[in-house]
Amino acid sequence: MLTYIFMLAWLGVTAFTSLPVFMYFNVWALCQNITLVDSTDLCLDLRQFGIVPIHEQKTVCALNDSFSKLCQSTDLNMTFHLFIVALAGAGAAVIAMIHYLMVLSANWAYVKDACRMQKYEDIKSKEEQELHDIHSTRSKERLNAYT
Repeated sequence: MLTYIFMLAWLGVTAFTSLPVFMYFNVWALCQNITLVDSTDLCLDLRQFGIVPIHEQKTVCALNDSFSKLCQSTDLNMTFHLFIVALAGAGAAVIAMIHYLMVLSANWAYVKDACRMQKYEDIKSKEEQELHDIHSTRSKERLNAYT
């Protein structure tokens, strides 16, 4: 049961690390488009990410000095790469947990089948012993009948 809880926890971590990767990718794409087209004012609407309520008009535009400094800094690229690494690590943990759960269920089936086979072997050996006892008793009776 604990394994399933950890599986759900890692699935949640993977889901939550995919959100910053998506947002940073959009900001990075906007920064790349700014360098291609210099005279246009590209804006990123924060309402589409659910960061601000829908009735508020909050946008981040490319012609701001702070946004251009953000695009030129190495912090954006480093943070973006670290979020990608976190997403890949969480995805690997989810894949590992799925593999572990499959192996665990296969082993459980094997142990369960082995227990049934052991019971079958015990019953089979008892029946063979009874048949051997009956056969040996009859053989003794036949020997006694001849004498």
